[in-house]
Amino acid sequence: MRINTKGSTLDLSIPKIMGILNITPDSFYDGGKFNSEKKALEQVEKMIISGADIIDVGGYSSRPGADEISVENELTRVIPIIHMISKIFPKIVISVDTFRSKVANEAVNHGADIINDISAGGLDEKMFETVSKLNVPYILMHMRGNPENMMNQTNYDDVKKEVKNYFMKKISNAKSMGINDIIIDPGFGFSKTKNQNYELLNNMEFLKDFKKPIIVGVSRKSMIYKTLGTTPEKALNGSTVLHTVSLLKGASIIRTHDVLEAAECIKIVSELHS
Repeated sequence: MRINTKGSTLDLSIPKIMGILNITPDSFYDGGKFNSEKKALEQVEKMIISGADIIDVGGYSSRPGADEISVENELTRVIPIIHMISKIFPKIVISVDTFRSKVANEAVNHGADIINDISAGGLDEKMFETVSKLNVPYILMHMRGNPENMMNQTNYDDVKKEVKNYFMKKISNAKSMGINDIIIDPGFGFSKTKNQNYELLNNMEFLKDFKKPIIVGVSRKSMIYKTLGTTPEKALNGSTVLHTVSLLKGASIIRTHDVLEAAECIKIVSELHS
């Protein structure tokens, strides 16, 4: 499986790592850590050295109950960093984590290669059209509502069936708009209870039916640290366990705060298929 980036293709036959760079003051784990260009670029360099294939830049916290910020504020946070990453590290693939078409458009114009949309076009009616015009890979994530109210929308009759039907519709709509490179994200932690997250992960193989790359983002999330009775800061081991499970169940991309550990995980799991 391959996606087109930077005029070439990214081969996903061996899983890839997406390193998280949150340019936010209120993200659940690393909020405020990279609030200057110097700190952000140092973190990018560290992730690349550790094995990151993609850097995912986000300026809008999507943690449960997160406050809304203006488009202008989001642009101010992410565009300068994306521009600098593309100039200083020209070979690295850059993803922009946004559900706003204006931010997506500006980010790609300043060096981003992938649009990572937690709402799969649900929070901006112009997003599909924008992605089609930009002709870049698009990550569709499953979510109900928005970050502010999503945890009030967890009443599923069958979470697996809901996610499957959601992607059937979203992929069909995206294709009809001329979007070809599609990646799907089950949306762990978004409008799902802890038990629903584990049910979805335990049955994740059904997503292979779509014949699209699958990205998994569970790094240090509450489904891990609440299960362990700890904090995000102490959830690295639990994250590695779920990264292993995700890879065994078909994940093509691991989105993580901890690149080195994820790279080691991929290397070991790859031995099972060698």
